[in-house]
Amino acid sequence: MTGDAGGRMRAVDSEKITINLGFVDLGQIDLLVGDGFYSNRTDFIRTAIRNQLSRHDGEVRTSVARKSLDLGLRTFTRRELEELQVAGETIEIQVLGLASIAPDVTPDLARATIAGVHVLGSFQASAEVKAALRDRMS
Repeated sequence: MTGDAGGRMRAVDSEKITINLGFVDLGQIDLLVGDGFYSNRTDFIRTAIRNQLSRHDGEVRTSVARKSLDLGLRTFTRRELEELQVAGETIEIQVLGLASIAPDVTPDLARATIAGVHVLGSFQASAEVKAALRDRMS
């Protein structure tokens, strides 16, 4: 979650990354943008990444299945974790995409029910919950 200009909270559906590109590569991207093939550098980079991921779709699916990863967006709610706690069970969070822990989950509840966290992508939780699970994240 992030705040907007009005102070309201909104869900974040992407994560910002920084990359370094050579001057020639950057110039070629700017040339394509200038000629109207892409609206801007970001549009080109997103398209290039999606094309590469598409080329490796089979390998990604095989790896996801082999590693038993949840694919996409996965939210862990307070109710879900409380049910695990009552049953005396724990979970291993394994997600390719976005894993989030609901804002009303306490650090104590998270530690009692989450045995491990392995996220390929982005992990969203309160700072307190992240701190409580730090030793369980890989």
